[in-house]
Amino acid sequence: MSLALVTAVRDGLATRADPDAAVSMQAYMKSAMPFRGVAKPAREGLLREVVAAHPVPDAPALLAEVRALWDGATFREERYLALAVLGHRRYRAWAEPGWVADLFQGWIVEGGWWDFTDEIANRHVGPLVAAHGLAPLMREWSVHPDRWLRRTSVICQLGAKDRTDLGLLTDAIEANLGDPDFFLRKGIGWALRQYFRTDPEWVRTFVDTHPALSPLSRREALKHLRSASSA
Repeated sequence: MSLALVTAVRDGLATRADPDAAVSMQAYMKSAMPFRGVAKPAREGLLREVVAAHPVPDAPALLAEVRALWDGATFREERYLALAVLGHRRYRAWAEPGWVADLFQGWIVEGGWWDFTDEIANRHVGPLVAAHGLAPLMREWSVHPDRWLRRTSVICQLGAKDRTDLGLLTDAIEANLGDPDFFLRKGIGWALRQYFRTDPEWVRTFVDTHPALSPLSRREALKHLRSASSA
């Protein structure tokens, strides 16, 4: 297999590289892996170009391309593009539930930071969990030793709105109430704040009945309530 898409992505990033921006992007993300310095708008333009110029015929070919792009990445934007290609509207219908354990779990653990975790949780894992009944797997992740899998179990339903599995949301949060990790506490607050848009009374009751919630999680969960009160 030629992996022409992989080559096009790497060449496209190289031609768009901004070394000065790369330094600041790496510092902001606290990343050991360097950046090319290609901001999101330019990456989106490159995505459109490579998807149009190098279509793949089926899901196995798509996986071969994105795995090669992720596994061989020497710049962080290559992994951003691997995720973007995989989630492109042209290929979105090819997503399979097996990818959650076979692909995304490894990427979340290997990526080991919030930028990869949040993108994978919300744009990839979440829709598959909802469509294929993967709540049991998310419950396994909610008690996994890896904090990024635990965060994924908490935030994977951010876009679910009134389709939110409240049992899963409750279980994922309760499994992590005692964890002091900032990203877990922030994720818990984020998940509750997002569902507050759908059912504020449920969130208020949840917060009131869970005194073990950290101040950060509680503050984030009720941010919309405070905004409405001060308006």
